[in-house]
Amino acid sequence: MRIRVDWRSSCSLTGTVLKWLAVPLGGPLVLALLDGDDPLPFLVTIAVTVGLGAGLEALADEREIRQREAFLMVALTWLGVALIGSLPFLVAGDGVLARPVNAVFESTSGVTTTGATVIADFSAHSRAIMLWRAILQWLGGLGILIVAIGLFSHLLVGGAQLMETETQTRNVRKLRPHLDETARLIWSIYIGLTALTTLVLVALSLVGLAPEMDLYNAVAHALTSVSTAGFSPQPDSVGAFSPAVQWTLIPVMIVGATNFVLLYAITRGDFRRPFESAEFRFYAGLLATVTAIVIATLVLDPDLAMGLEPTVRHGLFNVVSIVTTTGYASANFDLWSPGAKHMLFLCMFTGGMAGSTTCSIKSLRWLVVLKAFRRNLFTAIHPDAVRPIRLDDSVVDEETVGDVFTYVTLALVIFFLLTVVIVVDAARVGSPVDEFDALGAAASIFLNIGPAFGVAGPFDNYLAFSPLTRAIMIVMMWIGRIEIIPVLVLLTPEFWRS
Repeated sequence: MRIRVDWRSSCSLTGTVLKWLAVPLGGPLVLALLDGDDPLPFLVTIAVTVGLGAGLEALADEREIRQREAFLMVALTWLGVALIGSLPFLVAGDGVLARPVNAVFESTSGVTTTGATVIADFSAHSRAIMLWRAILQWLGGLGILIVAIGLFSHLLVGGAQLMETETQTRNVRKLRPHLDETARLIWSIYIGLTALTTLVLVALSLVGLAPEMDLYNAVAHALTSVSTAGFSPQPDSVGAFSPAVQWTLIPVMIVGATNFVLLYAITRGDFRRPFESAEFRFYAGLLATVTAIVIATLVLDPDLAMGLEPTVRHGLFNVVSIVTTTGYASANFDLWSPGAKHMLFLCMFTGGMAGSTTCSIKSLRWLVVLKAFRRNLFTAIHPDAVRPIRLDDSVVDEETVGDVFTYVTLALVIFFLLTVVIVVDAARVGSPVDEFDALGAAASIFLNIGPAFGVAGPFDNYLAFSPLTRAIMIVMMWIGRIEIIPVLVLLTPEFWRS
């Protein structure tokens, strides 16, 4: 069989990405030296990633990326960064991360911005290791967007194709005439948001509103809130900090899950632009509606007596955290009423805006699904009517609408299959899992949310699941983050030979 894919070019470009991974490893290396911890985990990883990256880079002198090579590179890059990212955990050899499956789980959860953890004893790990977890999430948060607006914007199904409508990639490309300038512009916004969040958290500490928030925690939480990722160096997540910190991170998560085109418009003084976007209105309306329902459910719960402000704060914070797929927790929502927990479960399937750091199905796809449903109701009454689906001033072509339905269907099917795997394997090892807990864990893993319910609750971890289940979850996090299609395409014989 003759392979029709220039895999050497794909691997060579992947090698370039892996080689540059040595740069962010410098941060935790410096922190380890300052804290007097062993720098070897980061020195070894830097050597490996530079050596492996250079070796892969040398596979091709002339690198040409076409459609097939792009699919292969997307899959290889996310997989390679996840594997390299696990090396500091393995070399450090502390706690549960000394085991390969746990180290790869933690690293994959980080780079895919899932935020699910297997760490049971946070004190067993150095600050440098915990900072590396946060940096992995920060890198993964914007990585898929840069890929989407670069070589692969026309390849990913549904969301990325829709990014070529007036409110998505076309506007991204109009920000600057060249792609590299566009990428630098978006990175500058991303870095600016991270720096601003750090400064605000430090300021809260200096004025006495957040005594637990030192510079280290401020940096770690800025990295993982702007990236809507959710790793916290604290076992109680954001619940370990004052209400001022929780109120501060709510808008940060909302902004992180907002399309970067709209954020750029705001930096240019166009404050009306977000409200002119149908997707943003849908996203904001969804947050407001679900939050109101959850708060009302908490108020009506006779077993909860938190007071008005804590009820509003915890309800809003955890809804925003799950809708934006951040995965922080300000309270143990696993102790809330079934109604509130079921609403949070439904939030896992929404996601923020396309063209942001968020995961899950995303608001744009659901908006297209709802518009298509309304159109079907209309054409059922008026069968001769021609009614295209519009997003703002642009018509969504029917092929894209079909792609959206295909993606949503695939996501739901894979989610249910993962649920079955979790339940069956838990019974196999003699640790049965409640069906709702299994549903929550499957949705949280595949849609890259982080915390779930029961044994995988917001202040717990995924160690309760068997090594086999955790290994499957690693694959599911990877597939979910690169949005299914690139992986499925690689599994088709036609991709390699036709």
